[in-house]
Amino acid sequence: MTVSKADRINSLLTTTGTCVSIYMPTQTAGPETRQNPIRFKNLLSQTQEKLIQTGWQKPEIADLLQPVLELDRNEFWQHQQQGLAIFIAPNLFQFYQLPESFPEQVIISTHFQLKPLIPRVLNDQQFFLLALSQNQVRFFQGSRYAIEEIQLPDSAPTSLAEALKYDDPEEQLQAHTANPNPAAGQSMIYHGQGVGTTDNKDQIRRFLQNVNRGLDVFLERGIMADERLPLVLAGVEYLVSMYQRVSQYSHLLEPAVMGNPEHTPIEELHQQAWEIVMDYFEQEQHQTLTRYHELIGSQAVGTSADLEEIVKAAYYGRVDSLFIASGEKHLGQFDPKTNQVTTQEQSQSQGQDLLNFATIHTLLNSGRVYVHELAEMPDHRQAVAILRY
Repeated sequence: MTVSKADRINSLLTTTGTCVSIYMPTQTAGPETRQNPIRFKNLLSQTQEKLIQTGWQKPEIADLLQPVLELDRNEFWQHQQQGLAIFIAPNLFQFYQLPESFPEQVIISTHFQLKPLIPRVLNDQQFFLLALSQNQVRFFQGSRYAIEEIQLPDSAPTSLAEALKYDDPEEQLQAHTANPNPAAGQSMIYHGQGVGTTDNKDQIRRFLQNVNRGLDVFLERGIMADERLPLVLAGVEYLVSMYQRVSQYSHLLEPAVMGNPEHTPIEELHQQAWEIVMDYFEQEQHQTLTRYHELIGSQAVGTSADLEEIVKAAYYGRVDSLFIASGEKHLGQFDPKTNQVTTQEQSQSQGQDLLNFATIHTLLNSGRVYVHELAEMPDHRQAVAILRY
């Protein structure tokens, strides 16, 4: 059974105990790729040493690391991006090849070190793309680096002709084959009712309403209802405009990819859609940060720049939006039984990264996490948050 991305991420967020996180930069091509297995073996040696220091025995370590060792093949190293992240725990093994370089590090803690994966994996900035034309309707889910087509539900028509085939007989399309020779293939020509023109507004409107109702299964009430991702349209201007009027999806974006998507390669549709979505996410983040400053200015209850308070609030689901400083670490422990946070010196090997802890529990409780350079953080704080209550 295929495991969904959401389930994989949830397993990373919820796993506790002995959690091993390994990050390394990778070379993508040429002779430099020979560095990849060497760096990999060195990091595994560090992992073994750290596990021994925490009390693990060599046979246990061998069992734990066996799935990782199986990655060490020439074919694997020849198909890398810029960074590799590996996560290992008893009964869990995941790795991510990402278009972003990471500093080498091995972290063993009670939770996985997941901060570096924001926004590339955890806040993957995903979106939906609906490519509309009278002859073809296609639906996609994408992110910054990838896009894949999703099969439409049976209730969503894939063309104008399909949408209208059950209409009143007076309004049905009359069709004949342009080439009656089956061996040569057949193409359909439709007459009457202005099909294929912008004059046929009533039929087109019904077509788009049927598409919208079918997609509603995905977007509002169905299997993707918890995603609530922004939706970008691709199509000629009159189809985009009409669909925007019939759709009730609250995350439908007004900017669209203009032009007939039938004539546009999917790679180009993806790139144009991402440019629209990137602006949307940047605006969303800016609005959230503006809201934080406004709440601070009004001295209203609902924000915090105190890391200990943020850690507690994140654990209990009170963090709506969390901003954390990239590359920063703050070691400590949170004890839910006493509701106490203790901090430790950075030189100590024990303890967990409280910024990472706050990140994990914010995401587990459906909050948003944004990463900035420390110099760009409000008052140069390591973390600030907007609280739910």
